[in-house]
Amino acid sequence: MEDLLTSYLPVIIFTGIATVIGLALLVIPFIVAYKAPDAEKLSAYECGFNAFDDARMKFDIRFYLVAILFIIFDLEVAFLFPWVLSFDNIGWFGFGSVMLFLAILTIGFVYEWKKGALEWN
Repeated sequence: MEDLLTSYLPVIIFTGIATVIGLALLVIPFIVAYKAPDAEKLSAYECGFNAFDDARMKFDIRFYLVAILFIIFDLEVAFLFPWVLSFDNIGWFGFGSVMLFLAILTIGFVYEWKKGALEWN
């Protein structure tokens, strides 16, 4: 019984600390938050237009392009992290394949740049 308790003690401590931090992050904003929001504070700001407009209105394609570029480069980092960790095991073949992967992404990025997808006028 004592071995079982000592082997699970770090898990119990971690769970307790995570619970305290989680509850603190949920409660503290209600304590310190500003209580009198105005109309500007309650207005839509993420998408650039009011949420109650016509659903069939024209939407700027640049929002989608920025989102796609973010996903592409986010996935690039997700693929590079395991490569860095296993670099000793994969050798020059792994290095070459990652350089090819980065070259393809760079070509795509230059294409997007030349087409003006990154310009926001």
